[in-house]
Amino acid sequence: MPEAPTIDSGNTVWLLVSTALVLLMTPGLALFYGGLNRSKGVLNMMMMSFSAIGLISVLWWFYGFSIAFGSDVNGFWGDISQYLGTKTFLAETDLWGATAENPSGIGIPLYVFMAFQMVFAVITVALISGAISDRAKFAGWLLFAFGWATLVYFPVAHWVWGGGFIGADIHALDFAGGTAVHINAGAAALGVALVLGKRLGWPKEVMKPHNIPLVALGAGLLWFGWFGFNAGSELTVDSVAGLAFINTQLATAAAVLGWIIIEWIKGGKPTLVGASSGAIAGLVAITPACGFIAPWAAVILGLVAGAVCALAVSLKYKLGYDDSLDVVGVHFVGGWIGSLWLGLFATNSVNGAISDVVGASDGLFYGGGVTQLGRQALAGLVVTIWSFGIAWLLAFAIEKTIGFRVSQEAEVDSIDIAEHAESGYDLSTASGSGGAFAMAGIGTPNSSTPAEEPAAPVSEKVAG
Repeated sequence: MPEAPTIDSGNTVWLLVSTALVLLMTPGLALFYGGLNRSKGVLNMMMMSFSAIGLISVLWWFYGFSIAFGSDVNGFWGDISQYLGTKTFLAETDLWGATAENPSGIGIPLYVFMAFQMVFAVITVALISGAISDRAKFAGWLLFAFGWATLVYFPVAHWVWGGGFIGADIHALDFAGGTAVHINAGAAALGVALVLGKRLGWPKEVMKPHNIPLVALGAGLLWFGWFGFNAGSELTVDSVAGLAFINTQLATAAAVLGWIIIEWIKGGKPTLVGASSGAIAGLVAITPACGFIAPWAAVILGLVAGAVCALAVSLKYKLGYDDSLDVVGVHFVGGWIGSLWLGLFATNSVNGAISDVVGASDGLFYGGGVTQLGRQALAGLVVTIWSFGIAWLLAFAIEKTIGFRVSQEAEVDSIDIAEHAESGYDLSTASGSGGAFAMAGIGTPNSSTPAEEPAAPVSEKVAG
C-alpha cells in the first residue's frame, strides 16, 4: 500500500530558492546587455528583458507549461488542457512526478516546479534581444516574443525535458538547457538579426559598450543566479546537485581565463568586458553538462568554451550579420560546445540517470563510442533548424505588417526617446544663477542686473 502524499521540505525549499535565483538572472541580463549597448539605447535594451518577465510568465502559466510538461501527445507537444491556467492545483496529491505507486513524486508541489520552469522560459526569450539592440520596435519585440515562445520554446522544452522525441527517442542529454535554452535562443537571435539587418553605420562605426561597470555587475548577477539554474535543475537536494554546483563554478572560472588569454594574445590587453563575456561563455557551456561530467572535464570545458567563444564573436564581421551583443558567438556557439562535450565526457560514474532515466550512453572517452556524440549533434541540429526558421518567419511577417525596425531618425537620435519617451542618463545642467540665494528663492544681493532670458530647453537626446 503506497504511503500518503508527502511534501519534501528540503527539496521544496531548494527549488523555491533556485527559482528566485533564476528570476534574478533576467534583471542581471538586462544590466549586462544594457552596459554593452550604446547609451542612447540602454533603456530599450533593458525593457526587452523586463517585458519578457511580464509576458512569458503569464503565457507559461496559461498554456506554456501544459505544452512543455503536459502528458506527451505525439512526441512534439504535451496535452495543452492538462495544466491550463483556468485550473487550480492545490490538493495534497498535486505533487510533481506523483504516480499511483509513488504518490509523493519528488515531494515538490506542482506550482513550485511550474514556477521554476517559468523563469527558464523567461530568460530564454530575453537572451534573443541582445542580437537586435538599437533597432527594434518595442511592439514588434513583444509580438515576436509571444510567437516565438509559443511556437518554439514551449514545444522544444517538451522535446528535451517533457517526454518529447529528443529526450525519449533520440536520448540526447541536456541537464539544464544547453540545447533547449542556449542553442535555441542563439539560433533565433541569428534569424531575427538577419531580418532586421545591420545597425546604421555598422561595422564601420565603432559601437563600444557605454558602461563597463554595468556589464560586470550584470555578469556577476548572472553568475550568482546560474547556480539555481544548474544545480536547481537536479530538483532534489543530493550529490548530483552538488556536482552541478561545483562544475558550474569551475567551468565559469576557467572560461574567464580562456577568454582573457585569447584577448591577451590577439590584442595585447585583457579587458573587463572580455572577462565578463568569458564568464557568460563558461556558464552557457557548462549548462547542459553540469550534472553529467566530472569536475576535471568541467575545467577543460570552461577553458575551451572561453577561448572558442572569444574567437567566435568575430564571425559576425567575416560573415556580415549584425548580432549586436554577440548572442550567436556566446550562446549559440557555447551551447553547441557544451552539448557536444557530453558526447565526449558524459559518464554514468557521476550520474546513473544518464542510462537509467534518459537511456543515453557514456561519452567517447568513457568507452561509449560515438553514439552519444551523434545524439547530441542531431538534437542540436533539429533545434537549430526549427528555431532559426520560425524566428526568421516571425520577424519577416512582423516587419511586413506592423514593422519591426524603427525609423532611421529614431535609430540615429535615440531609440529610448522614440520608443519609451525616456533617456537613460540626464546630462542637462541646472540653469539660472545666484547659488544658494537663488535656490532659496531670494534675489541676489546688491544686484541690479535684470534677470536673463530663460535658456533654450536642453535636448533629452544622449549621444551613444
